[in-house]
Amino acid sequence: MEHVDTVLFDLDGTLINTIDLIVSSFMHTMETYYPGEYEEKDVIHFIGPPLSETFENLDPERVAEMTHTYRTFNHEKHDDLVTEYEGVLETVEALHKQGYKLAIVTTKRSDTAIKGMKLMGLDRFFDVIIALDHVENYKPHPEPLEKALEQLGSRPEQAIMIGDSQHDILGGKNTGTKTAGVAWSVKGREYLETFEPDVMLDSMTDLLDVLGVSTSKQ
Repeated sequence: MEHVDTVLFDLDGTLINTIDLIVSSFMHTMETYYPGEYEEKDVIHFIGPPLSETFENLDPERVAEMTHTYRTFNHEKHDDLVTEYEGVLETVEALHKQGYKLAIVTTKRSDTAIKGMKLMGLDRFFDVIIALDHVENYKPHPEPLEKALEQLGSRPEQAIMIGDSQHDILGGKNTGTKTAGVAWSVKGREYLETFEPDVMLDSMTDLLDVLGVSTSKQ
C-alpha cells in the first residue's frame, strides 16, 4: 500500500482481546438491572459504541449508575480476562522499528485503555492515544481520527485505520484514510465485510505484507 506511513489502531477486539472482559462486564450489569433478560449473544451488539450510548438506549434515567456498575466490575476483572492476539506485538514492534507513525483511536476512556496496553506490553510503541475523554464526538465521526492524525503530523491519505467494528471502518472512510478490518472481529468477518474495508486481515501480521514491511531479522 503505497504512501501509507501512519497506522491508526482501534484497541479492544483489534490489538487486545478484551471480548471476554467486555461480555462478562455487560452480563454482570444486565443481571444487576435486568435479571434473566439477557444472554451473551444479546450483549455482543453492545460492543463498539461508548457505554453511554448503550445504556442511554436501555434506560436514560440510569446511565451513570449502570456505567459505574459496569466499570467497577470491568476494572476488578481486567487483568484476569484480557488476553493477547497472536502476532499483534511483533507486528506493532516491526512497524515501530520501521518508523511508522502509530496511534490508538478508541471509544474507551484513556485510563482503561492505558491499563490494557501496559498489560500487553504495547504502551511503549504509542505516543498518541485518542480516547473517549479526548473528544466531543466518537467514531464513526472523523474527529478522533483527525485528532490522531494532527498529533502525528499526518494527512488522511497517508494513513490506514484498522479495527474490528463498523465504527472503525466507517470512521476511516469518513476521515479519508484507507481501512482494514480484522477477521477475528466478534461480530464476524462477513458482517465487517459489508462495510467494504480496503483490506481484511486474517491475522495482524498480514498488515506487514499489506504495507510492504520487511520483517527479516537483522
